[in-house]
Amino acid sequence: MKSPLVSSSGVSRRAWLKAATLGSAALFAGVKATGQPVARPARKVRGVVFMVSDGMSPGVLTLAEAYSKLTRQRGTQWWSLLNDRSAARGLMDTASANSMVTDSAAASSSWGGGERVNNGSINVNPAGKELTPIAAILKKTGARVGLVSTATITHATPAGFAACVSKRGEEDDIAPQYLNRVDVILGGGSGHFSAKDRGDRRDLSGEFAAAKYDVLSSRDALLAARGEKLLGTFTRGHLPYSIDRDSDPKLAAQVPTLTEMANAALGRFLASDQPFLLQIEGARIDHAAHLNDIGALIGDQLAFDDALASVLTQIGHRDDILLVVTSDHGNSNPGLNGMGSGYAESTQRFANITRLKASHERLFGEWARTTRRSTDALTALIAQQLGFTLKTDEAVALIEIFENHPVVEWNEQLSKPEGLLGQFAGNHTGIGWTGTTHTSDPTLISAIGPQADRFAGMVRNSDVFGHLVEMLG
Repeated sequence: MKSPLVSSSGVSRRAWLKAATLGSAALFAGVKATGQPVARPARKVRGVVFMVSDGMSPGVLTLAEAYSKLTRQRGTQWWSLLNDRSAARGLMDTASANSMVTDSAAASSSWGGGERVNNGSINVNPAGKELTPIAAILKKTGARVGLVSTATITHATPAGFAACVSKRGEEDDIAPQYLNRVDVILGGGSGHFSAKDRGDRRDLSGEFAAAKYDVLSSRDALLAARGEKLLGTFTRGHLPYSIDRDSDPKLAAQVPTLTEMANAALGRFLASDQPFLLQIEGARIDHAAHLNDIGALIGDQLAFDDALASVLTQIGHRDDILLVVTSDHGNSNPGLNGMGSGYAESTQRFANITRLKASHERLFGEWARTTRRSTDALTALIAQQLGFTLKTDEAVALIEIFENHPVVEWNEQLSKPEGLLGQFAGNHTGIGWTGTTHTSDPTLISAIGPQADRFAGMVRNSDVFGHLVEMLG
């Protein structure tokens, strides 16, 4: 009896399948008439721009696309990239070493150190071994490295590319590891470089200046800077949300946009022939999701998309720059719910997002400073900043939870001021939230440029490191 793996012609099924596969591939890969595949060397990658919309659940892209069309009469760049047949598209498997749900420290460490680590650690594996971050590896090859973020620049996501600490909160220990390892450093977090703010009183800004970095603290200084190496920290903590920055002329004059910081970094790297890795993070998308704050979230997602558009414009004529756009994890999974009979009110409710004039962070800060803690005062504040009127019971519940008194809320994650306010706002905007924490969903990933196909399909987060080192090392 013939083996089931052998056809009636005597050719093994395995061999037949292999030949058929090669024949099909010939249509796309350029195979000679003889059936022999033509070797196509991978295009050289001189630089990688790695853009991270931190904490962006997949549904955020849909919300941002709709909101951009509503308010700016145009779609978003990432949406267009997903519809570009020359771009690779995939999903990122985001788990950490000890949880299906990752935090930003473990997520960035998987990209920057090549192993999955426990949540809360930056490039220290579960056995306690320090991993060599990719910035240290690439510097030995003569590559340049840049970190740009709207968080403190020593926060988890940028740190994952350039530092090792057992606990992500050790930002004072992260900051000195960037010295002469990262060439362009732009974001918030001046306190981690200042002698007066650091616990050890170390004048780290002075050390960077001595190492020939332009040390910057304002938007004007960034725009005027001419040095090749930059340390720019424009706030003591995180940069403000775009929704707050754009409504405050003083903030707008002091703090650069993500696009301006990205341009400052990328322009310097494109001006030379050295290989480079540039991480650009829209960090506050994640923070807004934690606060169930759809106005701040969409504002910062669109600011991220503007930076993406600028990057694509700068590299559009190049054939040696790879762009990767992704997120490290989802967060609270915001989505537009069906509202009204036959969901006829959903679009109208969504348009109410335009009424939101301040972040929840700013609103909570103003409430903490007020001395008149009445339901009328709270209702007036929310009407002014968020454009809707609280019901009496809603105002009472918010004041109770501000005072740490228990309220009836069956979803324990939402039993906090941000959870309640997100629900009350959602009654007007149609936006619902699953909670106030990260989620396990795979995240979107897009890539365009040489070797973009490395990021097609399902991509394990810890495999990113190997791809980056192979391309740039």
